[in-house]
Amino acid sequence: MSEKTLEPEHKLSYEEFKKEILEDYKIAVISRECSLLGRREVLTGKAKFGIFGDGKEVPQLALAKAFKNGDWRSGYYRDQTFMMAIGELSPAQFFAGLYAHTDIEAEPYSAGRQMGGHFTTHSLNEDGSWKNLMKQKNVSADISPTSGQMPRLLGLAQASKMFREIPELKKYNTFSNNGNEIAWGTIGNASTSEGHFFETFNAAGVLQVPMVISVWDDEYGISVHAKHQTTKESISEVLEGFRRTNDVDGYEIFVVNGWDYSKLIDVYNEASTIARKNHVPVLIHVKELTQPQGHSTSGSHERYKSAERLEWEVAHDCNAKMKEWILDVFENEEELITIEKNAKKEVSAAKRSAWTAYSKGIISTQKKVVHLLDDLANQSENKPFISKLKNDLESLEAPLKKDILSTARKCLVYVRNENNNAKVPLISWINSYEKEQQYNYSTHLYSEFKNTATSIKEIKPTYAKDAEIVDARIVLRDNFDSILSQHDNVLIFGEDAGKIGDVNQGLEGLQQKYGELRVADTGIREASIMGQGIGMAMRGLRPIAEIQYLDYLLYGLQILSDDLATLRYRTFGKQKAPLIIRTRGHRLEGIWHSGSHMGAITHLLRGIYILTPRNMTKAAGFYNTLLKSDEPALIVENLNGYRLKEKLPTNLGQFTTPIGVVETIKEGSDITVVSYGSTLKLVEEASKELLKAEIDIEIIDAQTLLPFDLNKEVVKSIEKTNRLVIIDEDVPGGASAYLLDQILNKQNAYQFLDSKPLTITSKNHRAAYGTDGDYFSKPSIEDIFEGLYNVMNELNPLKYKKLY
Repeated sequence: MSEKTLEPEHKLSYEEFKKEILEDYKIAVISRECSLLGRREVLTGKAKFGIFGDGKEVPQLALAKAFKNGDWRSGYYRDQTFMMAIGELSPAQFFAGLYAHTDIEAEPYSAGRQMGGHFTTHSLNEDGSWKNLMKQKNVSADISPTSGQMPRLLGLAQASKMFREIPELKKYNTFSNNGNEIAWGTIGNASTSEGHFFETFNAAGVLQVPMVISVWDDEYGISVHAKHQTTKESISEVLEGFRRTNDVDGYEIFVVNGWDYSKLIDVYNEASTIARKNHVPVLIHVKELTQPQGHSTSGSHERYKSAERLEWEVAHDCNAKMKEWILDVFENEEELITIEKNAKKEVSAAKRSAWTAYSKGIISTQKKVVHLLDDLANQSENKPFISKLKNDLESLEAPLKKDILSTARKCLVYVRNENNNAKVPLISWINSYEKEQQYNYSTHLYSEFKNTATSIKEIKPTYAKDAEIVDARIVLRDNFDSILSQHDNVLIFGEDAGKIGDVNQGLEGLQQKYGELRVADTGIREASIMGQGIGMAMRGLRPIAEIQYLDYLLYGLQILSDDLATLRYRTFGKQKAPLIIRTRGHRLEGIWHSGSHMGAITHLLRGIYILTPRNMTKAAGFYNTLLKSDEPALIVENLNGYRLKEKLPTNLGQFTTPIGVVETIKEGSDITVVSYGSTLKLVEEASKELLKAEIDIEIIDAQTLLPFDLNKEVVKSIEKTNRLVIIDEDVPGGASAYLLDQILNKQNAYQFLDSKPLTITSKNHRAAYGTDGDYFSKPSIEDIFEGLYNVMNELNPLKYKKLY
């Protein structure tokens, strides 16, 4: 290894050269000590679970050297050495993560919400505004699902391409320096078997973005050998067909041994140059790595590795091989021994410090509650029982918050019928502590800053006196046109979104007007489309990612659920990705185009707004609302509404549809009917027939499912009608059950009901094909009429006689 390789900017002196190498070795040794002590902390019960980066230290040092300010990492939960090498992880913070310390200052990655090994950097200031991301090294928040970090990686890399190639984006210099930033991905060899890896890999080759993927290959995936994971037992051999040639774009591919320190630095420097300057994606297959402590604290690798393999791992341990190399170059064994001794002391001290910081407040709380319970017991006829619980709590050397609160609540049961003055301070403490801990564990699912989407007030569409009546898709198209002209950082992309302007012509002509980068076609690959959106949104752009039909959202649902929906939550509000997902549903054309998975979505996507406009003007207003805020949302357009007629507003791009606000679209006195999306048209038709039968229903459009009716307007309607029916196209127990829970339990509307609440839904299966398939699968006008009529029949059977 040449001196120039270590530091290309200038030639190092011998002493500088030596100092840098020894500093790298120190980081590797400290990281290894953290892994070893971390495992011990789990086995002794101080931590719940451990998954560590031992055996991967040396290649991560090389990666860190090539990683520059402005770059991004989307990685794997074994990258602790990398984090230490870029100065974003201290041993104390490592242990704070292991203990799940809920102080964001002590554990800056998730405030104890994620297990150890999951890292992030802070993209946001205290007020929720963006930091200057070019002045820091950026780490997108890790997730555990294997390969789940790959789709986001694609978007992080694609953002660099957008910043380089779209002239209007040059001014956003706190997010990019002419697109010179690399997105670095890391993944274990076995996880490359996942579909998300292959989909992302292919997409990056097509897009030619500055993405460098490091595969840490230790020949195993948990306990399963590579021969069961990967064809030819080598991901680089499998992907050889992606290698670029002089004539065809593709990947640069490197294969390097993970214990070869000097070669690793050469490879990472070369990969950095290729990706950064030329926007060529790179694969670095890092082989011959080891896993000294096995996969995790859940099992021992001696159970599945042969004696020969274990012996080989000792001989090829990357830290040991690096030490051999240093001794060969510098002959300085005493220096290395001193580094190793000091590392042990430093890590041990950091562990003690982290444990003290974590447990100090809990121990103090334990003592306080013991005192409160002592007072409670002394005034209670159930003193023996309370004292037993108190003594058990007091005897715990390492109590959890759960232990303390659980004990206090159990003791209250014993004094429920007593006039015990000591109850008052205990109840006060319980209420205060529960509130405090809910802040630690339940905040930041959505934005808690001033520009939250639910704070954006409604601006109604305005119309000329002779307003043009157009196909509804024109309202949407012209609104998108206005958005693209007003917001130069908005990008729209998806299958068929570009050249033909989407399958329903909602983007007609916009690619020709704004170019192939701002309105773009993609391949058929929904998971990576979602990843493109997430990654670009994390870098300050405002992407609108289109999924052609709601049914196909299932391909990208894991990414949306595990990554986007949890992003604010799992970073304690320190990162955001204001992605807008556009799709359409309710086509009524068979099993895979009927589009009503709303129950599943409302459960799996908590953290993302779910918006269900009944027409295209409402949909356009939602897009305008979201662009005034910085939160992610899914908008489900009404697929059978594009050719219906709507008036064309004059304030396109300006009017807004409020989020979390229902709309009463017909007043009535007999039954409150809540619905959304395309089903509303059927309800409106049924209401006309019901009026003929002297039944006057009130129709409320939910508009948004997440969140639902923040102003509690539905309960006010039920106070008037005393009856409730919910109608939608989802399966029984789907979104209708969610809405029922919101209305009855959250709004407490049950107290005003005189009849059993009713849900009218689709059948348990997906909709069958064709007009008849739709009629017998989903609620029809007749189903709605008869369901509502029967409610009134129960109330007054003489007036509303049975139909049949």
